[in-house]
Amino acid sequence: MVTGKVNPLFGRRAAWMALLSLALIGLTIVIIPVWIVQPFRPQTAAGLKVSYALRGWSPLVTIIASAAALILVIWLFPGARRWWRKAALVVIALPLLAATWFARQNHFEWMFHPLAQTAYAKTSDAGFVSDADMVLAVENRGEAVAYPVRQMAYHHLVADIVGGTPIVATY
Repeated sequence: MVTGKVNPLFGRRAAWMALLSLALIGLTIVIIPVWIVQPFRPQTAAGLKVSYALRGWSPLVTIIASAAALILVIWLFPGARRWWRKAALVVIALPLLAATWFARQNHFEWMFHPLAQTAYAKTSDAGFVSDADMVLAVENRGEAVAYPVRQMAYHHLVADIVGGTPIVATY
């Protein structure tokens, strides 16, 4: 005989599973692009395509996941009679909220710190560069400059004007 009543325990378990799923989806859509696009690691065109697609969708997906998760947490919290269940709700929700914030950041800018003010030194005055050091060289309209790779490895970018043309040198 079917009574039409829903088992409240089943509903709560389903809500917990939904909450965990939302947290995993929100974290995954943010973590995968960070994992794929790492400095000094080889990357494929397909991997970058996936990374940028996920990066584009992550703000919308994480805000929807966070809103749904908050609704579930508010619904589950009063019924979570033990302290560790209430703590588990918070522990599940906080990383999702952090992922929601992170999805709106440009973490690629955090990795690279452009050199703010470039300064030229004549080859004879550049004692900080040895003959064995690798340099990134740019020549334009008769003007040549070289950026030591050792310095570029940290900054990755330098905005400069070479031969009257604005450039961005990157490594």
